[in-house]
Amino acid sequence: MTASYEDYNAAVKAFWAGRDLQTQKQIETGKVDAGARGSVTGGLHLNALQELIAREFAPLADLGATVRQTGIIPLPGYYRRAKNWDIVVTYNDILVAAIECKSQVGSFGNNFNNRTEEAIGNAVDLWRAYDAGLVGTIKPWLGFALVFERAPGSLAPVRDQGKPLYRTDPAFDNSSYTSRYQLLFQRLVRERLYDAACLISTVQGEGIHHEPLREVSTRNLTAAIAGRVAYIKGLA
Repeated sequence: MTASYEDYNAAVKAFWAGRDLQTQKQIETGKVDAGARGSVTGGLHLNALQELIAREFAPLADLGATVRQTGIIPLPGYYRRAKNWDIVVTYNDILVAAIECKSQVGSFGNNFNNRTEEAIGNAVDLWRAYDAGLVGTIKPWLGFALVFERAPGSLAPVRDQGKPLYRTDPAFDNSSYTSRYQLLFQRLVRERLYDAACLISTVQGEGIHHEPLREVSTRNLTAAIAGRVAYIKGLA
């Protein structure tokens, strides 16, 4: 059975619960990270989302495919030796899918560029590795899911520092980090750096508040995975 909106909503609620759990554990052990890092360094906060996405590949697991979603899962790079991906699906010698799951809560100014560079760089590196014959001969399928906080800091127009030497894309004029994420994900998919992506806005402690763009929504991600599963089943 494919994942529903309600399934993703529950996974986002679990994301917040996981953050709270990690912070509490670090307080109890006396190992508290600076700022909000304690909520995420434990590594459990996105488990529910990863498990939900990984389950979408269950029909291939029944055929003997391997769905990996825990531990260290490195894939070869081209500009670097290797990169760990959150979910990796393989069937015989085929790299069926590689998916990243990320989040951003607060610290929007500090982390937006990091998330952007990660998203672009990871895809470019893996596609180049594919071109070089390092990840098999069947074109892989790449996905990306981001859960980000809906808060005043993500909704207000960004006060950019410094004046660019050349005119920037007008699409970014008076834009918030929320709208910049929308542009990023839309362009990542349209330019085929990722086959599918999922952008989820959430208020602290709640489930899905909004999915800004249909083409990078949970429904679209689910449909795209189903298409990939059908393609690989056809090859099998």
